[in-house]
Amino acid sequence: MSDLLQHVIAMEQHLLRTLDSLSGFIWGLPLCALLIGTGLFLTFRLRGIQITHFSYALYLALIKRKESDGEDSAGEISHFQALMTALSATVGTGNIVGVATAIGMGGPGALFWMWVTGLVGMATKYTEAVLAVHYRETDDRGEVVGGPMYYLRKGISGPVGRVLAFLFAVFAVVASFGIGNLTQANSVADALQGTFELDRWITALILVLLSALVILGGIRWIGKVTSVLVPIMIVFYMTGALIIFFTYIDGVPAAFQLILERAFAPDAAGGGFIGVMVSRAVEYGVKRGVFSNESGLGSSPIAAAAARTKHPVTQALVSMTQTFIDTLVVCSLTGFAIILTGSYTGDAQGIDITMNAFAAGLGQSGPFIVAISQALFAYSTVLGWSYYGEKCLEYLMGSRAVLPYRIVFILLAGVGALASLRLVWLFSDIFNGLMALPNLIGLLFLSGIAARITREYFADPDKKAS
Repeated sequence: MSDLLQHVIAMEQHLLRTLDSLSGFIWGLPLCALLIGTGLFLTFRLRGIQITHFSYALYLALIKRKESDGEDSAGEISHFQALMTALSATVGTGNIVGVATAIGMGGPGALFWMWVTGLVGMATKYTEAVLAVHYRETDDRGEVVGGPMYYLRKGISGPVGRVLAFLFAVFAVVASFGIGNLTQANSVADALQGTFELDRWITALILVLLSALVILGGIRWIGKVTSVLVPIMIVFYMTGALIIFFTYIDGVPAAFQLILERAFAPDAAGGGFIGVMVSRAVEYGVKRGVFSNESGLGSSPIAAAAARTKHPVTQALVSMTQTFIDTLVVCSLTGFAIILTGSYTGDAQGIDITMNAFAAGLGQSGPFIVAISQALFAYSTVLGWSYYGEKCLEYLMGSRAVLPYRIVFILLAGVGALASLRLVWLFSDIFNGLMALPNLIGLLFLSGIAARITREYFADPDKKAS
């Protein structure tokens, strides 16, 4: 029996090493370069839309949010609800653990590359949403649906488009169970057990009940809940981070200088990126930046397609602000809290780095703020990703698969809170990366259509005024 157990353990270790190598290959410099390169290309093709029309995008997202282009517009939820649903999926583990890991492994310079990812990612996110709304359709239940699987199939003619759409949908369904469910539920249980000593089975039960109350109601319930939950949880977390920022305000100029120096410092490690020798800050900054804001992965345009809007550009501008909020605001505040307090210089890893930063800046209340935020961020991610996976499975198998998917997804949230998920984390990382490949190919092929739609919109004052 002992020999058999040792054999099983050895097999598990071998599988873990294999998956870790595969994950490292998929998320290596080629994919990082493709993600950044696509964002730069789209920024050029769209004439820097994330800068030139940023104020108008904020107006649509935060001021005109309740108008949602009128109730007569096609779609299931408002502009604001679509934005909050997408933010619910992106503002999560990446904003707390991902930033800490990036800085801990890549140094302060990783934050600079997260900013780069966020800035060019805004153009990517915009393009995804334009195409998602432009190519959306109505399913057999009368609901408006869209996303990469539709714009890949309809925008790229022939078998190439169909194959890319199929691959994206398959990868996204698998990713929804992993990065969108099991791993998030596990992080909720970890946070509540470590800080409040709450038994994992209690967390599992609560997660199942709360998830069922929202997910079974479909996108309209998800949109309503996230439009309330997401702003509250972001403001709650940001308040703690801002207190730390202003407490250490005298150190901000030096922190900026350190970030910029280490972004290109060759002493942080070796590596090449677009012909420039830089540190591991690039690798970890880009990987964790994309992990957080999901620009280029193709997930959030699924929510954008469900928005009530008369024109693709209006929702795309709103969707563009998601990357700004996620990376250039929330991730930045986490990064500054970590750098200003120096918590990244110790032996702590992952969430413990952020915990230490908040403890240094806020005292005993700091770790509680991080734990509660982590739980809320992860739960909201479960809600957002449930819709992404559902729509992708519906694309593959039809509407008959929706209810079984929802039930399985809800039950797995309980499993994730109870189980050890080393393998699941690696599988999730792999399939999350695989999602990006067909989507990025589609964005490059269809960038001309996105640019044309954008030009026509801003050339027509009646459309912009509507």
